[in-house]
Amino acid sequence: MHTVDGSDGGTSAGPGNGLGTGLKPRHITMISIAGVIGAGLFVGSKNAIAEAGPGVLLSYALAGTLVVLVMRMLGEMATAQPDTGSFSTYADRALGPWAGFSVGWLYWWFWVLVIPVEATAAADILSSWLGAPQWVWALAVTLLLTATNLASVGNYGEFEFWFAGIKVVAIVGFIVVGILAITGVLPGSDVRGTPGLSLEGGFLPNGFSAVLAGMLLTMFSFMGTEIVTIAAAESPDPQKGVRRAVNSVIGRIAVFYLLSIFVVVALVPWNSPDLERDGSFQTTLQTIGIPGAATIMDIVILTAVASCLNSALYTASRMVFSLSRRGDGPAWLSHVSGRGVPYPAILASTVVGFVAVVGNYLLPERIFSMLLATSGALALVIYAIIALSQLSMRRRLDADGVQPAVRMWLFPWLTYAALAFIVVVLVLMVVLPGQRLELVLSLVLTAAVVLVGVRHQRSASARSVDVSGRDVTAER
Repeated sequence: MHTVDGSDGGTSAGPGNGLGTGLKPRHITMISIAGVIGAGLFVGSKNAIAEAGPGVLLSYALAGTLVVLVMRMLGEMATAQPDTGSFSTYADRALGPWAGFSVGWLYWWFWVLVIPVEATAAADILSSWLGAPQWVWALAVTLLLTATNLASVGNYGEFEFWFAGIKVVAIVGFIVVGILAITGVLPGSDVRGTPGLSLEGGFLPNGFSAVLAGMLLTMFSFMGTEIVTIAAAESPDPQKGVRRAVNSVIGRIAVFYLLSIFVVVALVPWNSPDLERDGSFQTTLQTIGIPGAATIMDIVILTAVASCLNSALYTASRMVFSLSRRGDGPAWLSHVSGRGVPYPAILASTVVGFVAVVGNYLLPERIFSMLLATSGALALVIYAIIALSQLSMRRRLDADGVQPAVRMWLFPWLTYAALAFIVVVLVLMVVLPGQRLELVLSLVLTAAVVLVGVRHQRSASARSVDVSGRDVTAER
């Protein structure tokens, strides 16, 4: 049911929807700063470098440009109407209930599948340090972070603040040490200059098509940038938090991704077997002679995966809570505790996520890999729906004379450009080998959820008309 002002009844931030406002400005700031730093950067970058060589910098720049545009669109909508349902709510308002239903459940599915991946990665590190079976550590980490999310939203914010702080310090330290090595002033290092860029083949050893393939590998490592628009709805000043995050996203991508990856490709040959075995950041530290590089990176990666798992639990629960409040999910998922915590949504997301953790150990690897593949192109689907929603909402905001704190640049042309870019990337997934299965499974899942969403919308419309034929929703 929509109220006169166009918002969903009971889904606004703060007391109106029962959620707390325990996220402090420093929490929102740090979540926005480190939201783009995930295990995909520390672990997954080695695959993109092996694919594109030094040209991976173009891969990250292209993917990052799309993320900047999408965040700008999302920021415009979020500052105009802050909501913990974020783009799911905006799609509902702009495109129809079927769109909000579909993108919300697809996003929930994405983050639920993140839980087993990150829990298993954390368990692998802890098991190598302390012994005990991996499943024990996977259970322990998942339960610990579930408990912190259940206590209060402030606990989520506090854990994420310190997780994010460690990641930021690690990245900045890595960049500083790398630049010192490149300039030849790092004490005790035998490496100087940019030996990684002087290999035969130059900047694009595998051609520009490899840059495009590398872009597909890097695209999904940016997923999570949008969490700040969800988290900000549980802060005292949502507009300020979102505005800061959106305005700083270019700098964050430039520093944390482009500059750190430049250090890697400058110091380490892109075809080094050490990259595949040890990872890009660890190999770089070992190359320039940093003692204990393996341990240092294990700590950083453990922090990164714990942060991602923490955010996965938070994000999945808030999205399914918002869906429930709008009538797009079971009503019991919209209950909140006295502290404003949606505990049924958290527990439901945790249970589904932990079943996936168990499946990661029990199911044949091929089956679990196919489950993960269903989320391969979901980021692109979600980005496309955000762009379409912004096109519609911006016209409504302009018609109503509303001036959001964040406005999309060169509207509507850059929004159209982002949509065209998404279409090009989807076509590349068809053309380039190794991506077709993920695309097909993602599109099949999307089509199935959209069909359910359309049926749900029709059922809801039928229920809103009483026996006398009057449209009850319209009268309200």
